[in-house]
Amino acid sequence: MQIRSVAVIGAGTMGAGIAQVCAQAGWETNLFDAFPEGLERGMKAIDSFWDKGIARGKTSAEQKKEWAANLHPFSDMSEAVSNVDMVIEAVPEIPSLKHQIFADLGKMTKEGCILGTNTSSLSIKAIAQASGRAGDVIGMHFFNPVPIMKLLELVKHDSCTEQTIAFAQAAGAAMGKTTILVKDIPGFATSRLGVVLGNEAIRMLADGVASAKDIDTAMVLGYKHPMGPLALTDLVGLDVRRDILLNLKESFDDDSYTPHPLLEKLVAEGRLGKKSGKGIYDWTSGSAEETELP
Repeated sequence: MQIRSVAVIGAGTMGAGIAQVCAQAGWETNLFDAFPEGLERGMKAIDSFWDKGIARGKTSAEQKKEWAANLHPFSDMSEAVSNVDMVIEAVPEIPSLKHQIFADLGKMTKEGCILGTNTSSLSIKAIAQASGRAGDVIGMHFFNPVPIMKLLELVKHDSCTEQTIAFAQAAGAAMGKTTILVKDIPGFATSRLGVVLGNEAIRMLADGVASAKDIDTAMVLGYKHPMGPLALTDLVGLDVRRDILLNLKESFDDDSYTPHPLLEKLVAEGRLGKKSGKGIYDWTSGSAEETELP
């Protein structure tokens, strides 16, 4: 199960982070994005992360040079994945898009190549079936920011082979991650708990229980969470959290997963969190600042 080469599909925030840790693990890493501007942004984000590490004395220029030599941008998916040992897909949470990508990956990759999907809530079984090679497919749910967060949630479906699971666990360890293994149930373990906590925190904010900062401080200092649920919602993306809640609501036929109206309103106004500059907080200064809510 030695890994020599990896391809990452999608150069957004998650894809770029995954490609970064793969390059740092010493693997030849091909980063593909269908949009040239997205690929350029992803490569620049990785370079900037490494430069910040050097400036803070966490890493060296020699390490950056070594890691950068492992990282290769691709604008053709078939070329990026044709001879790699593992592919990790990190495109938006759109089922039809993921299914089409895995249908293509099933044909483009070599026999025995492991296919991972970085979804936080979609059915791994459905994605695996689209590939035509279900046994080779596994959920690999990373957390943002990928280079810093230590958890990797692996999601197995009924057709996932023990070899695929072992391969993914070994890959996670090589990337410096602690892996957990969960069943293919909507929301898995982390998203199901996280979005419920975040939705309730938004309800408390809308009800005037406390300020966003104080609600977050309660969980950071009272329960030792590294980040409060509202700041985390901004970091993940309000639209992403909303979509996960809607998926859980439909999957379980349970109205308790209904997104709070304030969450829906913020998404409708384009206040998606840190990536858009504003969400529950104002991030335009680079840190979370209290802001007026609609």
